[in-house]
Amino acid sequence: MTLDYLVIGLYLVGVLGIGWRGMRLAKTRSDFLVAGRRLGTFLYAGTMSAVVLGGASTIGGVGLGYTHGISGAWLVITIGLGILVLHALFVRRIVRLKVFTVAEMLKLRYGSTVELLSGVVMWGYTLMLSVTSILSFATIFTVLFDLPAFGGIALGGGIVVCYSVLGGMWSITLTDIVQFLVTTVGMFFLLLPISLATAGGFSGIADRVGPDFFDFTSIGGATILAYVLTYGFGLLIGQDIWQRVFTARSPKVATTGGLAAGVYCVLYAFAGALIGTAARAEYPNLANADDAFATIVDGILPAGIRGLVLVAALAALMSTASGALIACSAVSTNDIWARLRGRQRPSGEGEVGGNRVATLLLGALAIGIAGVVNDVVAALTVAYNILVGGLLVAILGGLFWRRATRIGAAASMIIGSAVVLLTMFTNGLLAEEAIYYGLGASLLSYVLVSLVTARTEAEVLDNWERRLAGEPATEREFQ
Repeated sequence: MTLDYLVIGLYLVGVLGIGWRGMRLAKTRSDFLVAGRRLGTFLYAGTMSAVVLGGASTIGGVGLGYTHGISGAWLVITIGLGILVLHALFVRRIVRLKVFTVAEMLKLRYGSTVELLSGVVMWGYTLMLSVTSILSFATIFTVLFDLPAFGGIALGGGIVVCYSVLGGMWSITLTDIVQFLVTTVGMFFLLLPISLATAGGFSGIADRVGPDFFDFTSIGGATILAYVLTYGFGLLIGQDIWQRVFTARSPKVATTGGLAAGVYCVLYAFAGALIGTAARAEYPNLANADDAFATIVDGILPAGIRGLVLVAALAALMSTASGALIACSAVSTNDIWARLRGRQRPSGEGEVGGNRVATLLLGALAIGIAGVVNDVVAALTVAYNILVGGLLVAILGGLFWRRATRIGAAASMIIGSAVVLLTMFTNGLLAEEAIYYGLGASLLSYVLVSLVTARTEAEVLDNWERRLAGEPATEREFQ
């Protein structure tokens, strides 16, 4: 294991070094939050892939493969489909808006009132997404270093917080590219072929786990639909995803890079499910399916290679954790704190000190929450249920329905979020009904309340159309 420790140690030191380099690039608020909106196609595709393929996609994806076989790929497939739809249909409009947060977009479309409310909903989502990714560190460091669960959470989470605080989105982008390359090599070119060969290939695995593990729909139609509604739709509107969109140099860069990232996610889904299936054949009696990844890595890979594959998993976890953390920081400072204090929203050229402090405090909070949560997929489900049930209708409706009003949007956010939370409380955190009921209630209230309330002011809609066309913001829009 000495060689493995050396590989992992060098990687962690390298990540911190990249974070230090990013600090020199993050001179303005725009640099810190959206990398100055200067990313080209390769950087954009790499960072978009990295942010969505984190702990739930890697640890959780392999765990679902361990439990359900190839149909366990559906969770990550729906993430890939969400990225594809976002970049095929919506991303050009989003890039042209030149905003920092989803709540800013909602203020442009509906006027005042909804910004703080949507910011609170998005804050809950981004915080829980940070918790999910940080929580996944425990499964790796516990197996690797025999650390207690919270020790692994504190170690991995502390490193993420450190480089995120240093350079913001520039540090995250630079580390994301390294992490994207390492993850690709580790998952596709090392762990996948070695695990399949060790388990006896497809025929050998089928003999040991049964044919149901190669049934693409065995996870169940209701579960697949819930994944589509929760994760596929969630990827359309998440602050962590939009914040990556805002980094693109142009709408063309975002479209091309994002479509490539979506295809990559679908391939990653099958890789994770197949690795989990091989783990089930080799280690059929694991008490916790989320331990399948670390167990098969520790059990079948030689020294050095094992360290590199574990680094690939750490890379996936760190990318999503840092992306969610910087998104939570942006929402906190831009949409909640500034509004509660009654101050003007900072411009893109403002100082970054406040964002660094917010990132540090939120990182510490996420680490603390992760210490008392023990289910990666459950935590991710809570995050996406809150997001989709509370904001999907208001965001997509605002893009396509001119008759929608801010009171209708506010009603959909409040009612959708309340129904989701109530259903999860009464039926359990993983209840599939939560997203169905929440979305239905949100859509119904949005339409009905919009139809019976006054139309959105013509000035607001005119400003909205102008921004969609790519015209610059006016000073009034920062108020």
